[in-house]
Amino acid sequence: MQQQIQEAYQTLLNKEYAKAFTLYTALSESGEVTSFYYLGYLYFNGLGVEKDLEKAHQNYLQSAMREVPLAQLEVALTFENGDGCRQNYSEAAFWYEEAAKRGNIDAYNNLAALYKEGLGVEQDDRKAFFLFKKAADAGNAQAQFNLGALYDQGIGCEEDKEKALEYCRKAAFQGHQKAKDIMHRMQQDGQIVF
Repeated sequence: MQQQIQEAYQTLLNKEYAKAFTLYTALSESGEVTSFYYLGYLYFNGLGVEKDLEKAHQNYLQSAMREVPLAQLEVALTFENGDGCRQNYSEAAFWYEEAAKRGNIDAYNNLAALYKEGLGVEQDDRKAFFLFKKAADAGNAQAQFNLGALYDQGIGCEEDKEKALEYCRKAAFQGHQKAKDIMHRMQQDGQIVF
């Protein structure tokens, strides 16, 4: 089966999407756990098959239930955005947490955003701060920007303008557009020197 998995992945890399769809469909019929994720990806993006958000969601969910962290992140996103399913923030939070438990840094950031806003979970600024910090310190640019905003406003933490600037700068260096805009504006206003 390992050879079929490698062949399917190679067709995906080569952008032979119709062939990849056929190979991943065969792998899913034999129960291979990541094949459901890749089928979800193909359906979600309409690659090699007609775009179908419901089938994408169903396949992501099949893979997520088999503990594939990237699929857990994707199914959380589909629940959060209502892509191919009914929007459900508590389901999104559950799946973000499952992906985060397995080390997915993007899931930490997204779960933190739900805690900050109280969507699907009880609103908790301190928990949001903790989760953003974990993702930010692991290099997630969006989390670095979000953490900088919390430090700037003292939400879930002590207000600290220097740390706010530090995390915003980190996000900007990684190409985060809002952070770059803020840093540019502050530089133009003479508030900071790079």
